Amino acid sequence: MDLNSASTVVLQVLTQATSQDTAVLKPAEEQLKQWETQPGFYSVLLNIFTNHTLDINVRWLAVLYFKNGIDRYWRRVAPHALSEEEKSTLRAGLITNFNEPINQIATQIAVLIAKVARLDCPRQWPELIPTLIESVKVQDDLRQHRALLTFYHVTKTLASKRLAADRKLFYDLASGIYSFACSLWNHHTDTFLQQVSSGNEAAVLSSLERTLLSLKVLRKLTVNGFVEPHKNMEVMGFLHGIFERLKQFLECSRSIGTDNVCRDRLEKTIILFTKVLLDFLDQHPFSFTPLIQRSLEFSVSYVFTEVGEGVTFERFIVQCMNLIKMIVKNYAYKPSKNFEDSSPETLEAHKIKMAFFTYPTLTEICRRLVSHYFLLTEEELTMWEEDPEGFTAEETGGDSWKYSLRPCTEVLFIDIFHEYNQTLTPVLLEMMQTLQGPTNVEDMNALLIKDAVYNAVGLAAYELFDSVDFDQWFKNQLLPELQVIHNRYKPLRRRVIWLIGQWISVKFKSDLRPMLYEAICNLLQDQDLVVRIETATTLKLTVDDFEFRTDQFLPYLETMFTLLFQLLQQVTECDTKMHVLHVLSCVIERVNVQIRPYVGCLVQYLPLLWKQSEEHNMLRCAILTTLIHLVQGLGADSKNLYPFLLPVIQLSTDVSQPPHVYLLEDGLELWLVTLENSPCITPELLRIFQNMSPLLELSSESLRTCFKIINGYIFLSSTEFLQTYAVGLCQSFCELLKEITTDGQVQVLKVVENALKVNPVLGPQMFQPILPCIFRGIIEGERYPVVMSTYLGVMGRVLLQNTSFFSSLLNEMAHKFNQEMDQLLGNMIEMWVDRMDNITQPERRKLSALALLSLLPSDNSVIQDKFCGIINISVEGLHDVMTEDPETGTYKDCMLMSHLEEPKVTEDEEPPTEQDKRKKMLALKDPVHTVSLQQFIYEKLKAQQELLGEQGFQSLMETVDTEIVTQLQEFLQGF
Repeated sequence: MDLNSASTVVLQVLTQATSQDTAVLKPAEEQLKQWETQPGFYSVLLNIFTNHTLDINVRWLAVLYFKNGIDRYWRRVAPHALSEEEKSTLRAGLITNFNEPINQIATQIAVLIAKVARLDCPRQWPELIPTLIESVKVQDDLRQHRALLTFYHVTKTLASKRLAADRKLFYDLASGIYSFACSLWNHHTDTFLQQVSSGNEAAVLSSLERTLLSLKVLRKLTVNGFVEPHKNMEVMGFLHGIFERLKQFLECSRSIGTDNVCRDRLEKTIILFTKVLLDFLDQHPFSFTPLIQRSLEFSVSYVFTEVGEGVTFERFIVQCMNLIKMIVKNYAYKPSKNFEDSSPETLEAHKIKMAFFTYPTLTEICRRLVSHYFLLTEEELTMWEEDPEGFTAEETGGDSWKYSLRPCTEVLFIDIFHEYNQTLTPVLLEMMQTLQGPTNVEDMNALLIKDAVYNAVGLAAYELFDSVDFDQWFKNQLLPELQVIHNRYKPLRRRVIWLIGQWISVKFKSDLRPMLYEAICNLLQDQDLVVRIETATTLKLTVDDFEFRTDQFLPYLETMFTLLFQLLQQVTECDTKMHVLHVLSCVIERVNVQIRPYVGCLVQYLPLLWKQSEEHNMLRCAILTTLIHLVQGLGADSKNLYPFLLPVIQLSTDVSQPPHVYLLEDGLELWLVTLENSPCITPELLRIFQNMSPLLELSSESLRTCFKIINGYIFLSSTEFLQTYAVGLCQSFCELLKEITTDGQVQVLKVVENALKVNPVLGPQMFQPILPCIFRGIIEGERYPVVMSTYLGVMGRVLLQNTSFFSSLLNEMAHKFNQEMDQLLGNMIEMWVDRMDNITQPERRKLSALALLSLLPSDNSVIQDKFCGIINISVEGLHDVMTEDPETGTYKDCMLMSHLEEPKVTEDEEPPTEQDKRKKMLALKDPVHTVSLQQFIYEKLKAQQELLGEQGFQSLMETVDTEIVTQLQEFLQGF
């Protein structure tokens, strides 16, 4: 591409590509895509985005195309890679001038230079770093800032490389430029500190911006640039100096307004100081050891004493708490139980920690956390009143401890209390002791203090196990507090029910549960929504606990379920509805069939909620989970839900519908439990299976559930299902068998095996295309035992239960192998006998014995030739299934099932599903469970004897090992 002639054309097309008119935009984008691989195109783009007279949008687009081109075509091995000559020209052009006037474009240019540096620096681009160092020294403000911005992005990118050779290059770079980076940072920092009192906001902001960028460079060099940073005096000097600089910057906040750009930049710089310390501690814990004492002193003084008053801000306090937490919890600083096994570095760090965390220090930290940081703030109380659901969402903010003050303080408290529980337990117990009895509802401060202390007792529940008689405290103190209905007491009602939830799995007598359930019923009717939501959470923790007893819960079930449903209707936020649905699901899951009388209202409401949640896929996931438990609880009665249930399953499992990305996993689980609990097939339930073929093509982690669903249909209505879907299913299976794992192959084969077991006549016909593959696998000796075992299980079903189909299959395979049928049958029997040990399941081992015995009686010379092997397998089968009756001394087949017994279901067990019942009925027709192997062997041998005569039969028996014959005779005593 000729630069002079092309520039005008490219500029014109770029201008068109910024158009809002798609008729102009689309052709321009297509043209630019074609030019991406043209030599010279990126040189033209460079000329365009460095020409400050052109339209900003055009230059912005040129930068983006250039940046994308680096990712695609800069590497030597890339298709259509840029030539070395053009790359050399581009590298030189990128660092000729650092004078881009537009901030956003300047940032993009810095990023693309860093991308090139990642691939070429320092080997192909040795001049980059020296050029940047010279450029950050110039007096021109714009050039200096842009060069510093580029310097930061290059350093950041090179620091992120992880290969050993790249790490070595970065170590060399860091040691070479660290002194300069330090002096640069000190210079800009001193300039800022001098200017901060001048009142010239523009100058202050300019120097602060440079301070921030130079500190970002130093952060990357310090954290990633040295193997043993504690041995470098400049690195440790910089780190030790951070604390003094932090003090200076915090003091500066007094003279800078609270609501301007300077304040924002100042706080970002202060936070960046703390990030340097946190990153360094994370990457180099032992190099950090000399900084432990100073870090703790600094953080504790600013967070837990009056030193920080007027200068600290929330994010800074969070960072200081994280620093304390990381030092307290750091694994590198924890000695082994046997101190002699610990490294000197660990012992040194531990010694510093122990020297700092004295009794007075720990006591003050604990008291300050509880009495200051745990207190509900005015903002939180206002939010409670104005947006109760928003308040509960804030309180349960998940993994937000790194960023938000309240969760951060709670995590710090838990970690310090766990580490120093012997010291802090008496402190917290004393705080509890001072709060015995009711609190005056007019004294809001006393209410909030009690709320904070109860919060601490809940967070430290596991540590206080041996120190608090929670059962007595519950009866004498907490229960009465739940009964105070005054509006101003609601923080304590909410905190007490939360506190009980924290202790329920730690220490709570089972006998007290009914009293708690009574309290929960009352609180679910509380005037305050936050209290009701918190109560629902504690209810979930209670029913989830392993000591939960259904009999204790049932008297309260109707009331609780009704109140939870009312709460579900009342709340409006998606997250809150999900939460309440989750509680309902847990209740339904634990009481199972006992829920049936009370679910009518929920069943009527869920279709409306489903419709309202069309734009909220996570809420729909919660509805699916609730439906799963509901179907399990309703059992066969879940059929009444089909008008709503089946369309939900249809949508959730349709891969052509966008929501399937969110709903598929739960949708498949709902589909499966619906089948398992279905009393009979319906046309609509059968029709949903149309969704299955695309799901099998996905070959995703949900494949196992898909196979369970297919089995569910086979058990439910094999004839209708196979006649409708077997052809397509067989095609899908044939494709799957070519590409999935061994475990996947077994799952496919088990489906075929089940189909043959359930429907011996139709099954082999429907899956006929797969059976030759299985036959071939047996003959050729499939190498994976688990696959071979399943092959033999399938073939055993065909041989035993559909002899005519087996004969036609044998005939077909004889043609394919170009062998006589008898010869092929002999080879199959031989391989079967040889690989019998691959079969581990007793049912399948008995099936093999029955199947091979079914070939008798026979005058076929091949079968008689394999007679010994058939008898060997039969005797192995007898050993597997025969148990001796100690009273009579006779043997009986333990797999025989003579009648259908409904097993008694204990309270902890789930009642059998409709599918469990179908499997039981199927077992009563299965030869494995209805035919006595002992009797079958006797009859087959007797028939063989009658066929051959006594002499011929004896000759046949002489081919069997005498020990095997002896064992056989022992098993057949009495016949």
